Amino acid sequence: MIGAIIGDIVGSPYEFDRGEKIKDFGPLFIDESEYTDDSVMTIAVADGLMKAGLMKAGLNCDNEKIRHELIKAMKTWGRKYPKAGYGGRFISWLQLDDESPYGSWGNGSAMRVSSVGWLYDTLDRTREVARITAEVTHNHPEGIKGAEATASAIFLARTGKSKDEIRKYIVDEFGYDLSRTLDEIRPAYRHVESCQETVPEAITAFLEGTDFEDVVRCAVSLGGDCDTLTCIAAGIAEAFYDVPDNYKEEALSRIEPDMRQVYERFLKISK
Repeated sequence: MIGAIIGDIVGSPYEFDRGEKIKDFGPLFIDESEYTDDSVMTIAVADGLMKAGLMKAGLNCDNEKIRHELIKAMKTWGRKYPKAGYGGRFISWLQLDDESPYGSWGNGSAMRVSSVGWLYDTLDRTREVARITAEVTHNHPEGIKGAEATASAIFLARTGKSKDEIRKYIVDEFGYDLSRTLDEIRPAYRHVESCQETVPEAITAFLEGTDFEDVVRCAVSLGGDCDTLTCIAAGIAEAFYDVPDNYKEEALSRIEPDMRQVYERFLKISK
């Protein structure tokens, strides 16, 4: 999931169409590059899943326990870091004792799901848990689809599938349009926070990129909600290409020590 965190940090200065729509935007990390709610919730989901319990065949405990631990972790981390840039409805959910979802189709369900793509032994189980991570807040069909598609792409990438195979699976299973090139998407693309207008673009950036850094640059070049878009794209790219060590260390130096502890625990479990 370090790829997702890197994508969030690198994309953060350019959110809300604040940068030029180009790949050559300078160094990946600048002074203004910082983690946002995408990284906080990525950590929260991983923390909740690990606390739900570890079994020999993977993290395959009871789904209700997973749901309970996810909600607990998301509320805990969200309240600990309340100014990370959450959406208004999510902020309200964080403050309530009520654990009911609120029907969102926002891209928050996809940006936080990367750990799921690494923790399970089968694609079916990966999709099942991804669905749970979405449903605790984003229980609209589009919110669920975005999380499942992102986790599926990560699972397929880390298990050796080609880009053509990943593309075919995502199109066949989720119906996303992956036929457009980045050059076709870029001119009219704008800041939008729905899964249906973020996840296909993020997957396209992954498919068109030639290595981890190039995927990150492709995603940022689209503009829009590019911390989240790049978070999703880079999470998949990590599984396909791995991540240069210097980028890992740079990203880890920009998150909080308790977040880094969760990441280090996740590494031990996901290997």
